[in-house]
Amino acid sequence: MASYYSSDKNLDLEFQGKGGQLFEIQLANWVLTFVTFGIYYPWAKANQLRYTYGKTKLAGSPFTFHGTGKEMFLGYIKALVLVVAFYAALMYAVFAQDLVLVSYIYLAAFLAIVLLVPVALHGRMRYRMSRTSWRGIHFGYRGSLKELSLAFYRDVFFTIITLGFYRAWLEVNLRQYMMRHLRMGNIQFRFDGTGGELFMIHLKGMILSGLTFGIYLFWYIRDLHLFYMNNTLLEQNGNLIRLDSTVSGLGYARLILGNLLLVFFTLGLGTPWATVRSLRFIINNTDLLGDFNPDSLLQTEEEYKDAVFEDVSDMMDLGWV
Repeated sequence: MASYYSSDKNLDLEFQGKGGQLFEIQLANWVLTFVTFGIYYPWAKANQLRYTYGKTKLAGSPFTFHGTGKEMFLGYIKALVLVVAFYAALMYAVFAQDLVLVSYIYLAAFLAIVLLVPVALHGRMRYRMSRTSWRGIHFGYRGSLKELSLAFYRDVFFTIITLGFYRAWLEVNLRQYMMRHLRMGNIQFRFDGTGGELFMIHLKGMILSGLTFGIYLFWYIRDLHLFYMNNTLLEQNGNLIRLDSTVSGLGYARLILGNLLLVFFTLGLGTPWATVRSLRFIINNTDLLGDFNPDSLLQTEEEYKDAVFEDVSDMMDLGWV
């Protein structure tokens, strides 16, 4: 039985990136992606991940992303083929003025997305975690695609028959499963939030955001952030360490409004600075509470270089998990 974390100890997380440095990386990425008609995208993504990981530090030591554009290229091409096939079929149906065929194409696309969600999540987690390390200790994901898929399809069914009310439990169940199978060397993760808690956050957020004409939206986002961060636990040698975030609703208001103005008035060129502001806000307001001992970390995870579903998950916009 693991003992609970000790609140008198903490280790800071810190993001030390700079907007100017990220702009130089992204400017080169934008140019090369444009002149190669999008082919350079996987390398651009790898460049950005290496920078943001390397500028994120725990106890003074940076994280490292070991992935490469070459590894992610195959996944990108497969994702691109799926998107092109969908739009090609849709355009054919539209030009043929076959509304029945259009309906079948949209239905087939919806079913394909539902079927691919657990596959994309599983593939992304296996690849991204294996290619991430801290002080030479690799992360790893030990989940089963079959178990994840069955749980996802079950919860999708419950979400449909409850007209969407079960979605909070779907999200939490997915997160609990994936976190339970996440490792950093000999550290095991877990997520203690519940679907009921998330449902009440959504309910409160939607009601108050409506009553305040959207003003409460920043506090709604804050509540979601705290729910996901503060319910994340790490177990090491029988001790539990908890993530502790101190973000505020007012802080989120300043961040989001500032980023919107920054991106809008620079015609998108300010995106790197907006990214850095967001990462600083989230990471620098997060601590690890408990008896975390970096010196007792052991390498336990194998390398996994199959990035087939890394970009599929991006195109499916699975950030809600």
